[in-house]
Amino acid sequence: MRGSERTAGEGHRDEELDEVRREVTDFPVPRLGEERRLERRRHLLGELGRERARRPVPRRRYAVVLGAAAAVCAILAGSVVLTRQTVPGPPPATAAAVAFLERAALAASAEPPEPARADQYVYVRVVGHTTVLSENADGGMDRTLQREDGESWTPVDGSRPTFRREDGVGEPVEEGVGERDPADPGGPGAGSFASPTYAFAASLPSDPDALLTMLLADALRHHGPGSGSTTGPAQQAFVAVGDLLRGAFTPPATTAALFRAAARIPGVVVLPSAVDAAGRGGVAVARAHDGERSEWIFDAATARYLGERTVLTEAGPWGGSGTVVTSVAVVGHGIVDEAGRLPRPVAGR
Repeated sequence: MRGSERTAGEGHRDEELDEVRREVTDFPVPRLGEERRLERRRHLLGELGRERARRPVPRRRYAVVLGAAAAVCAILAGSVVLTRQTVPGPPPATAAAVAFLERAALAASAEPPEPARADQYVYVRVVGHTTVLSENADGGMDRTLQREDGESWTPVDGSRPTFRREDGVGEPVEEGVGERDPADPGGPGAGSFASPTYAFAASLPSDPDALLTMLLADALRHHGPGSGSTTGPAQQAFVAVGDLLRGAFTPPATTAALFRAAARIPGVVVLPSAVDAAGRGGVAVARAHDGERSEWIFDAATARYLGERTVLTEAGPWGGSGTVVTSVAVVGHGIVDEAGRLPRPVAGR
């Protein structure tokens, strides 16, 4: 009925009146109109608020010491206790990101596992670029794009050097092969999140909660309080997952667990459109931190991983907001018997 219709302003006013009614118990006032009576209630609420503000608040100091397990729990909750009040961190991963990562996990689980022996190699071919800053003759800084195209053969068990080839020229790379945290179990070449191998990835738990706890604990050791790192444990956990994906080090079950663990990291979102370094369009799962956004790019139709890129969210020496400072696409991967050998054609991830 037309007589019962309300304007937007009237609806907003009714919401304010309802809020006042909830805050202060109603009291009858003879011969006082409804709105006039509610105005007095608002005045009363205002006076109560000012009175509270005038009261002195006792100063208290809190020293907070977080053990590894407690710190991981705080990161998972998206907040860290600094004083008697909590400082909120990023919100949980968005529903869209959680749904897409579950779809990617199901797609990964459907892939047949490729057997890998300890004496074999993981082959990866990538194309991409990174931004390099260099000082010019005038004392300013020049930005140039440096190509990052190449192939690599990493031993499954990390016991031998990784072999890399760029522009048809290859050489073994000793640095970073088989590195591990001294606190972690395992023999030489066991690998770590900082220097992953296929054997290391295959040993990770398939339960996403256990995997995320391990990721955050490792990130906390290297990027937590006192480390001097500005990355932070939650962002580093996200980056570590991306490193495993980009290196094609993960068997299907581990890949699925990584996607589900990432869906539990606060601040993760999904972007409907992104282009990888090979020019392939897709969907991005991303997390922003400290002026930049790390993105994993997936095929929109198959939810298979394509590559990653880093995009500035704030202007700085590396470029303006929206600048893609690094972009790497995985265009080939597989398990081979010898360094330098190419795998049989494998469908994209």
